[in-house]
Amino acid sequence: MMPPDPQPPAAAETAPAPIVVPRPVYHWYHIMSAVVFITFCLEIGLFLLIFPWTEYWDGNYFSGLLPQMKNFWGNLYIRGAVSGLGVVNLFISVAEIFRLRRFAGR
Repeated sequence: MMPPDPQPPAAAETAPAPIVVPRPVYHWYHIMSAVVFITFCLEIGLFLLIFPWTEYWDGNYFSGLLPQMKNFWGNLYIRGAVSGLGVVNLFISVAEIFRLRRFAGR
């Protein structure tokens, strides 16, 4: 005995049409908050990248808080770690600059 030929699915069994999602509406305060966030990350990143390698690093508040920690703050690995945080902040600011395209109308 032969199996019956396959039949096309009924109209009720077809997949539903995709849902169209409207584009979000951005206001001026969305754009300004993105620009302020980019500026903040850029400034903090530059500060953390440069400050540990200046002569002011040895006289900072945290260095004088505990005299036993003087060697800790003078360690080059700690300075490098702080500069690494600055690089991370710079990367975030550059990534957010590229994300500003989301505000552009298409």
